[in-house]
Amino acid sequence: MQVYHGSYMEVSKPDLQHSREKVDFGKGFYVTPIYEQAEQWAKRLCKNTGSGVVSIYNFNEQHLDHLKVLTFETYSEEWLDFILQCRRCQDTTDYDIVIGGVANDRVFNTVELYFDGLIDKLEAIKRLRYEENNLQITFRTDRALSYLRFESSVNI
Repeated sequence: MQVYHGSYMEVSKPDLQHSREKVDFGKGFYVTPIYEQAEQWAKRLCKNTGSGVVSIYNFNEQHLDHLKVLTFETYSEEWLDFILQCRRCQDTTDYDIVIGGVANDRVFNTVELYFDGLIDKLEAIKRLRYEENNLQITFRTDRALSYLRFESSVNI
């Protein structure tokens, strides 16, 4: 499977040292199988630097059998709870890879309302059902990253 990472620079050797905390699926290297989504990430970042890059990788899905993987098929209570734990740096799981929807701007608004206690979990899930699913794959361990192969990059 081909996956993409949008940034302000080419990332030929992904690592976990440059990862941020308090994000959707915790500290890790984030990619997507949707090129347009990575391109949007790169464009958002290049507003500050003037240039963006989409790095392209190959990931053999057979390696998933050798890794501890958590997959969220849809926005759900479990997805919402996991995001809450990760954004609060309270995630204690040991998943190598986490796959699921992105808390983009519209989704993030609903998530923030829930985090702030302004809506309950049932209302948040109801609102999220109407959002278009996008997809992110987070490589959370060096072991998982070892299976990701850089192919090329595209300047945006």
